[in-house]
Amino acid sequence: MNNDLYAVVGNPISHSKSPRIHNLFASQTGEQLEYTAIQAPEDDFAGTATGFFQRGGKGLNVTVPFKQEAWELADRRTERAQLAGAANTLYQDREGLLIADNTDGKGLVTDLTANHGISLAGRRILVLGAGGAVRGVLGPILAEKPAALVIANRTVAKAEALVTLFAAVAGDTSLDACGFEQPCEPFDIIINGTSASLQGDLPPVSANVIGADTVIYDMMYSLQTTTFNQWALDQGATRVFDGLGMLVEQAAESFRLWRGVSPDTRPVIDELRND
Repeated sequence: MNNDLYAVVGNPISHSKSPRIHNLFASQTGEQLEYTAIQAPEDDFAGTATGFFQRGGKGLNVTVPFKQEAWELADRRTERAQLAGAANTLYQDREGLLIADNTDGKGLVTDLTANHGISLAGRRILVLGAGGAVRGVLGPILAEKPAALVIANRTVAKAEALVTLFAAVAGDTSLDACGFEQPCEPFDIIINGTSASLQGDLPPVSANVIGADTVIYDMMYSLQTTTFNQWALDQGATRVFDGLGMLVEQAAESFRLWRGVSPDTRPVIDELRND
């Protein structure tokens, strides 16, 4: 019997940890599947994805730079994909319609709450950045009912656009936008959604946003401490986390959608961390 086929699609893709993660999930759960990486031409994601499903593929993860194209390609979008404006998970329903979902925000929230024991309810949260990565996680963060969420970005208009977009699902959460330099009081949780850490840079944020109990979360991950997390430690932060757990948890949510099985993420996180 042939194994069910899954893959991650991106460009570039050789660095992706997704095949390792999903194959560890499959080994752990006894699910019979094959998961590979596909590098799609930058100008033909649609052809690559369509061809994969025509060949009998069961599900795709989608990474940079194709998440918006995946969203556009779908016949239907889940509510969280609709809000995110991007998709990282594709699969076909029983009628053969292509469904787009976004598991990034679920991955972030699960990592914070389940793996690190940090409640978001009633907290004051500062989110840095207003790009696609941040848009993809705001819905699930707001669903946790924080007291306040401030989106800070270099271009304030982009942060303000996200406030407008998510106002309808903010509920009682105070939702605001500002520039990087404006916040000057401590927050309970700070989430860095910029890619600055990858270049060794920092968003120009005041050290005053970090208090004695502030939780720091960088959505980027690295074998070493990320640039942002090192800066936070230098300012006196004691609880800093990177995005490796988010990566594994968003994969676990995709795996659950496809297979109906929830893998145990802790040993997979530990194995990747110890590589």
